[in-house]
Amino acid sequence: MPWGQRYGALVNLSSDKGLPLHSVIDMKRSNLQIRGFSKLTKEAKITWLTEQHLSDPPAGQALIASYNHLDAGVQKRHDEFIENTLANYFLPLGVAPNFRINDQVYTIPMAIEESSVVAAAAKSAQFWMDRGGFTSTVVSSTKVGHIHFTFSGDAHALTALVARIQPELLAATESITANMRARGGGILSVQLKDRREAMEEYFQLEVRFETRDSMGANFINSCLEEMAKVLRLEAATDAGTATGDLEVVMCILSNYTPECIVRSEVRCAVNDLDDGSGVDVHEFARKFQRAVRIAEVEPYRAATHNKGIMNGIDAVVLATGNDFRAVEAACHTYASRDGQYRSLTHCSVENGEFRFWIEIPLSLGTVGGLTKLHPMVQLALEVLGNPGAHELMGIVAASGLAQNFAALRALTTTGIQKGHMKMHLLNILNQLDATDAEKAELTAFFADKVPHHADVVAAFCSLRGIPVPSAEGVHS
Repeated sequence: MPWGQRYGALVNLSSDKGLPLHSVIDMKRSNLQIRGFSKLTKEAKITWLTEQHLSDPPAGQALIASYNHLDAGVQKRHDEFIENTLANYFLPLGVAPNFRINDQVYTIPMAIEESSVVAAAAKSAQFWMDRGGFTSTVVSSTKVGHIHFTFSGDAHALTALVARIQPELLAATESITANMRARGGGILSVQLKDRREAMEEYFQLEVRFETRDSMGANFINSCLEEMAKVLRLEAATDAGTATGDLEVVMCILSNYTPECIVRSEVRCAVNDLDDGSGVDVHEFARKFQRAVRIAEVEPYRAATHNKGIMNGIDAVVLATGNDFRAVEAACHTYASRDGQYRSLTHCSVENGEFRFWIEIPLSLGTVGGLTKLHPMVQLALEVLGNPGAHELMGIVAASGLAQNFAALRALTTTGIQKGHMKMHLLNILNQLDATDAEKAELTAFFADKVPHHADVVAAFCSLRGIPVPSAEGVHS
């Protein structure tokens, strides 16, 4: 039932019951409560959802069913990734070819819904292919977790305790770290942090890890929890700390990874920036550098600037089954590390050389998680040559840098809207169910015009010889 009809029914119901309209709406909402939803079968969940929330339940059920995988085994695997699964949710998977990174050519898979991102990355890759490509270097790959606790006793006694029980803390994790140590990873250090200047009685055990090709979240959290058991027990029985109350609040890795850093850069002579478009390369280099500088000093610009970088990063992170939310959190925190939010990329033009680079924290994995469970993740990693975590860090950083280069190149020359509006036009034509022939004709018609929604609708209707909808039916 359309919203207008629903609203009318509620108005009538409020009149019949003698209740304010908002009370009736609250009553309707209260009827949506359900207990034991997670225990229902998938089919029962879908039935309840569509009948309670959708105006056309059969159509909703058919739509959900159409997004199921044809292979029941693959679908069951997808269903078990999360809870209360109803269907799959598709995002386009594209590729950006011709990425030359550390003298190796990659075709980079990108999962993203935003138009122009893949095209921009591919265009940058092609531009830099003949100018030396991207150089990516993993600076460090250390990850951090904390045991957060409070302690009311003598801090000197606590310091002595932590120093004394270091062997016991490590011994408690022996069975967990055995495989990781065999691969060259494991626990690197355990350090007491006095944070009482930030919060009363607040301390941390900061534990640093190397997790090799694994993102390592479960590994880190498991180690921390075992160490916390030792800390509690030893503090309760140690003569020096027994007079102070020690309470472990939580044990958790940090998604801020300022010691898990990768750098990617491109460089060439300013004269080599010429792409045949007629743009003055020295003027371009000057404006490009100035645009980056604005993002370094102005948070309003930096937010949009970095969002564009994350378009290129998140798309690859998602395609390879990694945690793009963790990557986002780390990168944005890193951009604020000196107290002001700043650009993640930097540019210099010195002695006739143009240099553009990015330095970001990236905690990625190529084993564990979805890498062995999601078929498309496995395909994406194979397309990349089945890289290890360090190689993937370099690929992802290069993708973010390429995206930012394309955006800034457009902003400082033709403007950002030229490319965006091409995809905007296609989206409108798809909404109108235009045929391929109609798309071709209207794309040519708008080649030198801005495709505003109302204008596209009018041109489409004219092409088909049908009336233009009333203004209230046209959305800009």
